[in-house]
Amino acid sequence: MKIAYLSTFYPFRGGIAQFNALLCKALEKLGHTVKAYTFTCQYPTVLFPGETQYLTEEDRKRAIPIASEAVLNTVNPLSYETTARKILKAQPDMLIMKYWMSFFAPSLAYVAHRLKKKGVKVVCVIDNAIPHEPKFFDKPLARLFFTQCDYFMVMSEIVKNDLLRLKPDAQFCQTPHPLYDHYGEKMDVKQARTKLGIHLDKKTLLFFGLIRDYKGLDLLIEAMNVLDDEYQLIIAGESYGSFDKYQKQIDQSSATERIKVINRYIGDADIPILFSAADIIVLPYKSATQSGVIPVAYHFEVPVVTTDVGGLKDAIAGAGTGIVCQPTAQSLADGIRKLFAGDRNSFIAAIRQEKTALSWEKFAEKLK
Repeated sequence: MKIAYLSTFYPFRGGIAQFNALLCKALEKLGHTVKAYTFTCQYPTVLFPGETQYLTEEDRKRAIPIASEAVLNTVNPLSYETTARKILKAQPDMLIMKYWMSFFAPSLAYVAHRLKKKGVKVVCVIDNAIPHEPKFFDKPLARLFFTQCDYFMVMSEIVKNDLLRLKPDAQFCQTPHPLYDHYGEKMDVKQARTKLGIHLDKKTLLFFGLIRDYKGLDLLIEAMNVLDDEYQLIIAGESYGSFDKYQKQIDQSSATERIKVINRYIGDADIPILFSAADIIVLPYKSATQSGVIPVAYHFEVPVVTTDVGGLKDAIAGAGTGIVCQPTAQSLADGIRKLFAGDRNSFIAAIRQEKTALSWEKFAEKLK
């Protein structure tokens, strides 16, 4: 099959670009011909909350360099038609697009409409049907785009339910998020902790990823006041918004000396160090759909403590790969202690079993 894939690709940075690249490679392994298309402008700089949308020179050494044609400017409607024509010229059988926020809905809906009219099957892989921090326009814009799609891939129960509320007749497949398995091997734990400049023998927790209010970092910092001196926390990720309130909370915490902060975008070279240093990953989220952090944790065989929000419980509890608790500081502290008090090897054995079911090829086979 000839497949066109319109989304974010190298040299754009982040988990979505990595997801798209790995899915492209899996489709090619299955014998499909895939042509990748990306943005000339993904977000206007004024609307992007991070430091940069692009990979640094160092990150490019470890990135997945999928060749793509930059065609779509999300804020220039003239580019919508140009994009549709370029993709149609390649005569694809299928168009795949990734959806995670309503900002992209007008441009994607236009392109999808044009290709659908020409008989191209339009498939949408959804991260979030409705954003974690919703605005009044999110639902109507999502409906606008979803109406132009023939088929959907969802990776959690909550996203499936959101999709069906917006498009009750949607044809879809629900399947877990595949494994992020391109980061290399796990390193020695003490070597990793030495590189980070943290205590070598404390029970080490990792909060990883973009820092946004809904991810509940404040709850985890508060939980560190409940946990004794045996525990230390690494906070690693770029803050979308001011980090000041978290820093103030850390400065006032009784655990301030046991909290290591790396407040910046985490490049691929740092990920093996962080996940090798950690005994457990903590997702203290206040709301969620699914998390791309869990597949990274599985790759490095690190158990997870997560809150019971969105699809996180389904990903962890059924598989036996971690502990699920409530989104409060006390419950997080209890869950963390419970995981360490149990047989950590049993969690790791469950992760190893789960990894076999989360290949990119199995995910790609379900696109139809």
